[in-house]
Amino acid sequence: MKRTTLSLIAGATALAAVTGFAALTAPDGAAAPEAKATTRLPVERVGLVCPAPSTSELAETLYTSYTPAGTGKGSAPAAGQAEQPSAQLRTAASTTTGGGTGGKKPKPAKAPATVTAPGKPVTAEAEGPAVPALTGSATGALAPGWTVQQTTVVPAGGARGLLGLGCGAPDTDFWFPGASTAKERQDYVHLTNPDDTAAVADIELYGPEGALKSQFTEGIPVPAHSTVPVLLSTLTTEAPLKDVTVHVTTRSGRVGAAVAAADDKLGSDWLAAAADPASTAVLPGIPADATSVRLVAFAPGEDDADLKVQLSTTSGSIVPAGAGSLHVKSGMTAALDLPDLTRGAVGSLLLTPSDPKKATPIVAALQVVRGKGADTEIAFIPATAAVAARATVADNRAKGSTLSLTAQGADAQVKVTASAGSAGGTPVTKTVTVKAGTTTVVPDLVPGGLKGSYALTVEPVSGGKVYGARTLALPEDGVPMFTVQTFVDDRGTVEVPTAHQDLGVLD
Repeated sequence: MKRTTLSLIAGATALAAVTGFAALTAPDGAAAPEAKATTRLPVERVGLVCPAPSTSELAETLYTSYTPAGTGKGSAPAAGQAEQPSAQLRTAASTTTGGGTGGKKPKPAKAPATVTAPGKPVTAEAEGPAVPALTGSATGALAPGWTVQQTTVVPAGGARGLLGLGCGAPDTDFWFPGASTAKERQDYVHLTNPDDTAAVADIELYGPEGALKSQFTEGIPVPAHSTVPVLLSTLTTEAPLKDVTVHVTTRSGRVGAAVAAADDKLGSDWLAAAADPASTAVLPGIPADATSVRLVAFAPGEDDADLKVQLSTTSGSIVPAGAGSLHVKSGMTAALDLPDLTRGAVGSLLLTPSDPKKATPIVAALQVVRGKGADTEIAFIPATAAVAARATVADNRAKGSTLSLTAQGADAQVKVTASAGSAGGTPVTKTVTVKAGTTTVVPDLVPGGLKGSYALTVEPVSGGKVYGARTLALPEDGVPMFTVQTFVDDRGTVEVPTAHQDLGVLD
């Protein structure tokens, strides 16, 4: 997905203005310096969006807000600037459409988490069905790597489960393979607009036979600073489908988007957006005790995709028995059950073209189930991009958090940091070597003297591409509740070109 931010546009405009002034006031005869290579500087402003967590009366939500330490420059405002670094969340109004929440007035979260300094998580709690969506921004030294985790426990009812989501950046294009319009599922796509102007979004649904006919052809309006939950099954008159790919785009403005999926029997969780369409896909962090794994893939282009399916284990890559390939027709959703996939060990799924000469872009996600019978819980793992420089997942607990890393192409060295706890504790850092084609579980990485929850930050040091996921397991009355969040690069720095004088532009 495109991650262009207004801060980059503003920065480029300011840079152009400064460059023009320097050129017009250059002394006669002065030689223009040679252009230098670009440099990387910390971003100065980022924005995040958290959807409304639940409509259950029993819901208990914990927000964890965190900015990694050690970003470097930008710890104080520049000379002449009054603005101090900040990282704050604010409530968004609720607007319903397509079977929404019935127009309940939003209830402010109790002191939404506000980070005051890098390196220490800050938490806030909220309860009940009327907790609103949140939008927020971070500036200055608190902007690079700012992360917010939303974790909700619903102990009973139709939406029972542990729902976890890393609050995402607003954008204009999202893919969600793994959604459903089946009768036993209640899947809502939440659209949240953080900006001062209204946005208009389109939602396209694709099943095994292609695009589904939609009842909404003029787009869905999302007012400024508002959220709109849309029940997917109300968007089409076609028969219910087990596997659906959702494509969210905007005609104007931008939104944050996520799918809340609830299964009457299996449980519930958030389905985060998958990585941009690509010819290969990595889906990391499948729990060791998964009792059911289902792969859902979609080919958005004009060509079919023939995929080779491999499981990256602790000892190497293997082909799942009887499920080593998947054919995905253009514009259609394909699914593949992977029984007995992990066999007691954490693994990661790797999808590659069967024919390397025919690389067709796809999007993909996994539906993972733990437990059996009435005691089951569901979670989703979207395909994720490699961590380029740094990524963080917040809200980890002393017990129940599992960090898994997989390397592709070559062995990789990775620095992993467990932050200070939200209520106390000493950060811990270790360097881990992940062999190419394998998945490594990083054990016993908990801050010393931990009190509260902590954040995990992953930074590749050298070697091949690294992908990661965090599983949080919080059993409840015999139900193995869990949620999985992948590590998404935080884009905490940006390349800035070095300007030089060029009076030729005035000719």
